[in-house]
Amino acid sequence: MAYPGVWLFVVASALVHVALARSARRGGEEVGRWRSVSWGAGVLALWIALDWPVGALGAGYLASVHMAQFLLIALLAPPFLLLGVPDAVWRRLEEARWLLRLLRVVTHPLAALGLFAVLVAWTHWPPVVDGLMSSQAGSFALDMVWLGTGIVFWWPVVAPVPRRPWLTYPVRMGHLMAATILNTGVFAYLAFSELPLYAVFELAPPISLLSSREDQLLAGLLMKIGGAPILWTAISVLFFRWYHVSRREDAEGLDVSYG
Repeated sequence: MAYPGVWLFVVASALVHVALARSARRGGEEVGRWRSVSWGAGVLALWIALDWPVGALGAGYLASVHMAQFLLIALLAPPFLLLGVPDAVWRRLEEARWLLRLLRVVTHPLAALGLFAVLVAWTHWPPVVDGLMSSQAGSFALDMVWLGTGIVFWWPVVAPVPRRPWLTYPVRMGHLMAATILNTGVFAYLAFSELPLYAVFELAPPISLLSSREDQLLAGLLMKIGGAPILWTAISVLFFRWYHVSRREDAEGLDVSYG
């Protein structure tokens, strides 16, 4: 993906939030600053992943940097983007019945986990990587598959629509914990392969002291270890929210009992 294209994509992503915020304000709702900050954090993660130097190195030189792009695009950016959506937009989404029915199926935690596992494995399969990354359009398509997959994966955790009363904090924590196990297969495939798997990285001009095999091993370790801080930070946030909500409900129950 050319750098002007990266900037165009980043600016377009920022303008999407501006449009959503203006739409909410026209409906008489003020958009909290924290939502703009959250959306900005998501756009920043995408910009870092796609622009120089990460974008250039991951586009065909180092598998480890390519894996860092995956973590930024699929795991870090999506929850921030979803948190940046104004409440008014979520309410309008609830009124779109046909879309709501589709989302109820696609973003069910089991479906989201399954789709995430399948697409993560597919987008790290050597024929797919070598085939798509031979062109800028293919590389961009791979990035967008990661982004879409990440949004679907994080949707049950972050998005309030569709409403699922059973999707409690413990269930959402379990959803994220399951993801820490699902990437084990791809990690093992990359880490324990005796030969380099990706021609696009093996045939690239050497720019580091790492061999192609060592770079691939580092990529596998990044997938296994690098995603853990993101997922476990989210799990910790959910746990403390659950704790505070439980304390508040207990306190309200006591007030009613003694009232």
